[in-house]
Amino acid sequence: MRIEKLQQLLNESGKDAIIIKNRENKKYFGSLGGSGIYLVVTPSSQVQFFDGRYRQEIKDLTNGFENVEVPQGSYLPKIFDWLNQQKMTDLAIEPNGLSIQEYRALADSFDVEIWSSQIQELRAIKSQEEIQLIQNACAVTDEIFAELIPEIKVGMQENELGALIHYLSLKKGATAMAFDPIVASGPRSALPHGRPTQRVFTAGDFITIDFGIVLDDYQSDMTRTVSLGEATQELRTIYQVVKEAQQAASDFIREGVTSQEVDAVARKIISAAGYGDYFSHGLGHGIGMGGDVPILNPKSQMVLKEHMVMSVEPGIYLPGVGGVRIEDDVVIRNGIGVPLNQTTKELLTVGECYV
Repeated sequence: MRIEKLQQLLNESGKDAIIIKNRENKKYFGSLGGSGIYLVVTPSSQVQFFDGRYRQEIKDLTNGFENVEVPQGSYLPKIFDWLNQQKMTDLAIEPNGLSIQEYRALADSFDVEIWSSQIQELRAIKSQEEIQLIQNACAVTDEIFAELIPEIKVGMQENELGALIHYLSLKKGATAMAFDPIVASGPRSALPHGRPTQRVFTAGDFITIDFGIVLDDYQSDMTRTVSLGEATQELRTIYQVVKEAQQAASDFIREGVTSQEVDAVARKIISAAGYGDYFSHGLGHGIGMGGDVPILNPKSQMVLKEHMVMSVEPGIYLPGVGGVRIEDDVVIRNGIGVPLNQTTKELLTVGECYV
């Protein structure tokens, strides 16, 4: 069980308990993700502190926990009482989830250590079930993208395409978007995180489409850049550079290499083509419930391991001209990287008329 691995970490560290408030971490350990739920795990127990809003869901959707209902807004005092009754003084907390005020209150009453990476590293190694859920999300993402392509026309607005992504995602069973989709066209495709605007698609545009879904609590993340009619030679050139970098980095992923080394493979190709200054972000990030590792960037020394899942998303962004990003999710299976997305990475040319 996942929670048993956390309890083993507590035992090894000598901590009495950890307080978990981060939504994704709570769900990972089988709790509910709601804001009015605090999960306290000790080496021998796991307790959910919750308010009345979650009374029925706690009964219906969780098991294996001791449950303590408290009045809304009184979580920490009740948790303090419980910890004191158990004579617990040495606590771990996460770096995200609890507020600064909550951290200060805890630090005033207990010995507190922030576990900045321990839970992330535990979550980074996916089970076969988790990998299958991510693969399912990627398969639906491929389907959504295939249905988007015939709809893209000259005269369409970015936000229309963004709305269509939302609609198709929910229609196909997603419970949410993994993040606000990126639709950036023409010169705006030079914005790595260009959210949809009312800009109208024009012939010759490159359009970057970056979206992911949440399906059964697990996420996908895919980016493709398409050409609306015939693009300039410069844009087509940078497309091929990014495609080569993305493929080379994906092929390099394997058990035992560092995140930094994978990033360097893509960065070297882009720099050799003269565009190093225009690749302005890390190569990728972990894929799972959200907030996952590894992080692929020039500084990360994390060693990749079997069953880690990560995005590989190099890009080139030329101000005033346009940009390209191509992204797949890759799992390490039997020691090597295996892409989970099946959508082609060849440059697609999409329709020119808006009817």
